Amino acid sequence: MISASAGCHRRGMGWTMSNKESDHLDVLRRIAGALERLAPGEVKAPDFAASDAFVWQPDSGRLQPVAAVNRVDLPLLHGIDRARDTLIENTRRFADGLPANNALLWGARGMGKSSLVKAVHAAIATEAASKSNGLKLVEIHREDIESLPDLMALLRGRAERFILFCDDLSFDQGDTSYKSLKAALEGGIEGRPENVVFYATSNRRHMIPRDMIENERSTAINPSEAVQEKVSLSDRFGLWLGFHNCSQDQYLAMVAGYIGHFAIPAEESEWRPEALEWATTRGGRSGRVAWQYVQDLAGKKGVRLA
Repeated sequence: MISASAGCHRRGMGWTMSNKESDHLDVLRRIAGALERLAPGEVKAPDFAASDAFVWQPDSGRLQPVAAVNRVDLPLLHGIDRARDTLIENTRRFADGLPANNALLWGARGMGKSSLVKAVHAAIATEAASKSNGLKLVEIHREDIESLPDLMALLRGRAERFILFCDDLSFDQGDTSYKSLKAALEGGIEGRPENVVFYATSNRRHMIPRDMIENERSTAINPSEAVQEKVSLSDRFGLWLGFHNCSQDQYLAMVAGYIGHFAIPAEESEWRPEALEWATTRGGRSGRVAWQYVQDLAGKKGVRLA
């Protein structure tokens, strides 16, 4: 027999549920619905036809297309001819499906490291536009480096070729994410995908400050091994392209190139002393300082820089 206090009551050939059990079932349904809403949705395959450049969004696991990349034309980059030619050749081989190296562009700030990466990509992507696969630029932010293996897994096996680009890559005291980068570039069990190359810019050749290296040397049981472990990250880059402070002639050539390209109505006798004074007030000469002066000059002349 079924007692009157039982949770379910027989009614004919079926069963009815008590109010208490019905309330519990409603709670469970609401919990299940909430969990479904919190669960990540199905990750859609990226639409690589949408753009030639993307930004990696690790939280959602997607690539955000970039409608218009902030870059300058390759002929406007002066004073870095050797680095330019080397990076063009490496990128062209990569776009053609040939072996290519990861590249580290390091050195003086404002000398066009990131501008060169974006300009070279634009130039080689135009060459590769007629091919079945395309050359894509994917930016990964410094703070997202630990998600690099997830990004590589997303790109592995695709027909397209990908330049992964991290601007201003460096690591500070206590930061261990450089180990993820080391493993992803060459040390992992799968290795770097054949259709991926990694370009990074940094003000430091080893991407790690000297005081961090010296601290490891002074506190480690085996100082030599500790230092080698820190600086071995840069060994993952087959190309080291150094950028150094420019001379006065190179600086003025940069200014002249911008003025000619944008057809700014100014004679050299006018802009030359102004450009030199501008560099003096900024404490140095660089491509960035030249561009900042040209923007000021264009504003005074009423010229729009398209």
